[in-house]
Amino acid sequence: MTAVRHGLSIGIERIGSDVFLSLKAVGKLSHADYELITPMIDSALSQVTDPEVNVLIDGTELEGWELRAAWDDLKLALKHNNKFRKIAIYGNKNWQEIVAKIGSWFISGEVKYFENFADALNWLTE
Repeated sequence: MTAVRHGLSIGIERIGSDVFLSLKAVGKLSHADYELITPMIDSALSQVTDPEVNVLIDGTELEGWELRAAWDDLKLALKHNNKFRKIAIYGNKNWQEIVAKIGSWFISGEVKYFENFADALNWLTE
């Protein structure tokens, strides 16, 4: 039997009053993945009152979403849309750049796609 790897890893750091959130997406994300990760993200962002959160999403191993998971992702973005200052999406697939552009319609902060990890990190810390 072959194990199919999928899910989200999350890292959260506070530097002064700023919050830095890092996510690594792997495989094809499911509704169950979002049921697990959403409470953690909600908890981490519950104390953020100003748009101070910078997010780094590593999508280099992301294959996509199940339909319900895509809806979960959108709901999560809409719930916290005013808390993000910058979201850097680091990826290696053409469709990820399109997703970044669409995501920018729903987020109050800046969203930008990068094919180079160092460039994404530098942009977030500017």
